Amino acid sequence: MSAPAATIETRSPDTVDRQEERPRQNRTIGDRLTARRAVPMVPALGLLLLFMAGPILYSLWLAFTDSAIRGEGAAETSFVGFENFMQAFSDEQFWNSVGLTLVFTVVSAVIGQNLLGLLLALLMEKAHRVVTFVVTAIVIAAWILPEVVAGYLLYTFFADEGSLNTILETVGLPPQDLLFSLPILAVAFANIWRGTAFSMLVYSAALGSISAEIQESASVDGAGPLRRLWSVTLPLLRPAVATNLMLITLQTLSVFGLIFIMTGGGPAQQSQTLPLYMYEQAFSYGQLGYGTAVALLLLMIGAIASILYLRLLPEEDKR
Repeated sequence: MSAPAATIETRSPDTVDRQEERPRQNRTIGDRLTARRAVPMVPALGLLLLFMAGPILYSLWLAFTDSAIRGEGAAETSFVGFENFMQAFSDEQFWNSVGLTLVFTVVSAVIGQNLLGLLLALLMEKAHRVVTFVVTAIVIAAWILPEVVAGYLLYTFFADEGSLNTILETVGLPPQDLLFSLPILAVAFANIWRGTAFSMLVYSAALGSISAEIQESASVDGAGPLRRLWSVTLPLLRPAVATNLMLITLQTLSVFGLIFIMTGGGPAQQSQTLPLYMYEQAFSYGQLGYGTAVALLLLMIGAIASILYLRLLPEEDKR
């Protein structure tokens, strides 16, 4: 038997043109709808460019000039290139502020707030509801206090006749003037007291997302509380740890009011972190260009820290 003849579909030129024209019409209609939906966003985009991109670009330009509040730079601002950055790198006071900023950040954020927040979250997970409510209320109360109020409270706590020395004398220990002898540790403790609530809330939410079945399976396999914490809980908290560290580090790098109220950067610049050094150069000495350059260097430190923390995230969370 012979094979059936293949049927050949024939289309007229008009039919082909109409079929090719439909996708074009659909794309045109879609483009018009997209344009109409984008029109209401134009004012919002204009405001973003004016109040966000504008100051950022102005700050970038200012860092490469000799702009000043008074003096020669105030009368006529000129472009100086990288001179402000070279001046910072050759200034011992700048490097002293960089070192104090790193000490303040590591002690108060990376170690203090992070570990204390995790510890409180673990304890609150198993505690009674009343205990959880009371502790959470106390910790959050310190967090929501205005920075100026918290600074004055901690100043009175560490002062010569403050609460700390009263407690030390009660237990028979000699009084301490930490605001004079170890000011950077005093302000670091103040920042821990004020900011631990954020880490506690982050870790509490992360612990609540861990399935109880995983913990029960590890317990059935014979893992004790410490073993479950190290081998089960902490690996599952890795994304939360990296996110929390990045956020509290960036927040701590920019702390200004707390230190300014407690020590003013003193005595003898022993607690002068980069934000206070920047403020002194820009407003006390009037060097706006140089102060802005220091602010950009502080921004670079925060960016480097963020990149390092992002490397702690699992690969699936980076996508």
